[in-house]
Amino acid sequence: MLALTIDIMTLFTDTLAAVMNESIIGKAQENGIVKINFHQIRDYTTNKQKQVDDYPYGGGMGMVMQAQPLYDCWRSICADAAERLHTIYMTPQGRVFKQEDAKRLKRDYERFIIVCGHYEGVDERFIEECVDEEISIGDFVLTGGELPALAIADSVCRLVPGVLADEDCFTDESHWNGLLEYPQYSRPLEWNGRKVPEVLLSGHHANIARWRRKQALKRTMQKRPDMFERFAPDKNDRKLIDEIMSEGEG
Repeated sequence: MLALTIDIMTLFTDTLAAVMNESIIGKAQENGIVKINFHQIRDYTTNKQKQVDDYPYGGGMGMVMQAQPLYDCWRSICADAAERLHTIYMTPQGRVFKQEDAKRLKRDYERFIIVCGHYEGVDERFIEECVDEEISIGDFVLTGGELPALAIADSVCRLVPGVLADEDCFTDESHWNGLLEYPQYSRPLEWNGRKVPEVLLSGHHANIARWRRKQALKRTMQKRPDMFERFAPDKNDRKLIDEIMSEGEG
């Protein structure tokens, strides 16, 4: 039943486990659908102080994570899997992660490794020896790779059948099909003078579907014109786009 295993190399195993063992992903692990292993890099040091970093050659600020403990941790994981596993290093120098990458990782790998850097990064020789791809979650810098690793693991795990209640839970969401998601409403019917759109109360499924598609198109046009430029509308979408433009909302 186990469909996906993710191994995360980190200095903060308890912190990551506290997040990923809760809520939807935690339930999926309890049900044996996915498994997330957290590996403490300090366990693979050879000194009594459990030191994993040292000063950079050439001088400069900060410390650099050493290649050897990273490599020994990585090698131990691969030995357990009886194969060399696809390895991702979280770094602001990497390619920015997209929904298509989540789909690709879920499709192509039953098990993969995420490496969390810290301090000023990791020894380049470890990257050259072990890393298959470098990924970023945006053009900004954090103190470590743990938060990005959580984001990647969560985004891939939720695509595994059985993790969410229904496939529509993610196929209707933002970024799945090149559009942002339509607006969502819940009880009460009126809140702070704002009412739920009448079409959602009609019970007419075709009209509701049409309204939602139109809203998704309009939101993408307004909020993410860069996404909309890449979107390829079909004949029905073009009619909705014409309506949006005629209403002056595009």
